Amino acid sequence: MAAEKVAPPLEDQWRDILSVHARTMCEIDRELHPHGLGASDFEVLDILASGTATAGPDSDSLTGTGTSSGPVEQCRVQNIADRVHLSQSALSRLIGRLEKEGLVERSVCQEDRRGVWVALTGKGRDLHSEVRPLQRAVLARMLAKG
Repeated sequence: MAAEKVAPPLEDQWRDILSVHARTMCEIDRELHPHGLGASDFEVLDILASGTATAGPDSDSLTGTGTSSGPVEQCRVQNIADRVHLSQSALSRLIGRLEKEGLVERSVCQEDRRGVWVALTGKGRDLHSEVRPLQRAVLARMLAKG
């Protein structure tokens, strides 16, 4: 009679997931640190660059409307908050740091003065393009380990 394989308890599976997440975030932080970014900074830039969040009020597409420097990837702060694992206040501080570095710019939503739009700048788009392969390489390496 073959022994039945017992699945690990859900708590063990959950702890394994958390462990992989923590190790991966630390490794992304290490890789991106020389470029002045952390894992959470990159996630915000990546969300804006991917065009997967709601775009601006003048937009017909997910990437927003163009300016003289080209298309602007933008979305409301609330849409970013729905995608990252940060509190609203931590996200606001992070966006403030990115803005201070010239990587994003904020503007008030004209239709809803309580809303704030965030858009990538050219500098932010360039830095994202530069470090994206580093972040993706960490993901491939860390998630292959399991």
